[in-house]
Amino acid sequence: MDQYVTGKMIKKLRESRGLTQSALADILMISDKTISKWETGKGYPDISLLEGLSKALNISITELLLGQNIDNKNVSANMLKTSFYVCPICRYIFIIYVLTY
Repeated sequence: MDQYVTGKMIKKLRESRGLTQSALADILMISDKTISKWETGKGYPDISLLEGLSKALNISITELLLGQNIDNKNVSANMLKTSFYVCPICRYIFIIYVLTY
């Protein structure tokens, strides 16, 4: 994960949805300074915020971490049907694939 790419992606998506840094921060219950740090590449979103951030920006976690949109039309292993679960105790990320045939 590249801080610059991820921050750039967050800023682009936030602006395209007409959200200010403060509005996005309110949705995630964090400070607008934190959003600014992400967008300028001075920090990463905390792992516990990835799900909420991806929902607020209407993007998958995979796309957010890669910093680009994924156009996967492969029905048998569609990454857009991938879910992530973050364990609140150990903070490991579990990837849940929903395969359709």
